[in-house]
Amino acid sequence: MESTSITELLCQQLDDAEFGKTGRRSFFEYRDTGLSDLTNGDYRAQVMRATDVMDTTGWHYHQCDLQFVYVLNGWVDLEFEGGRTERVAAGAALSIPPGMVHNEISCSLDFEALEVVAPAQMETIPCDPPA
Repeated sequence: MESTSITELLCQQLDDAEFGKTGRRSFFEYRDTGLSDLTNGDYRAQVMRATDVMDTTGWHYHQCDLQFVYVLNGWVDLEFEGGRTERVAAGAALSIPPGMVHNEISCSLDFEALEVVAPAQMETIPCDPPA
């Protein structure tokens, strides 16, 4: 991927931010930070937070160059191909490699995280559970 040259200041104050049902999961609300527009779709940074009891996402993987998650509050449980399970809690950082099969299985009602992805329109591909 070619490097994006950012020439504008982006400063979105919390009072100006809006959460909405604009993302992949019906049980989360998402806040777009404006990074996608600033980088012409090369990157997206969004805050996601739980709004309801979580349904499992089902096994899937992402076609992307980067998926990075920093947990701001609460926790999320994930399982990964190879049998690894992780509870990712407030203060934890997680980078899921492109194409790694995983499943989000549970989260706290106060879960909130910052997710940074490249490209902004990361593809989510449902798949069968790993053997």
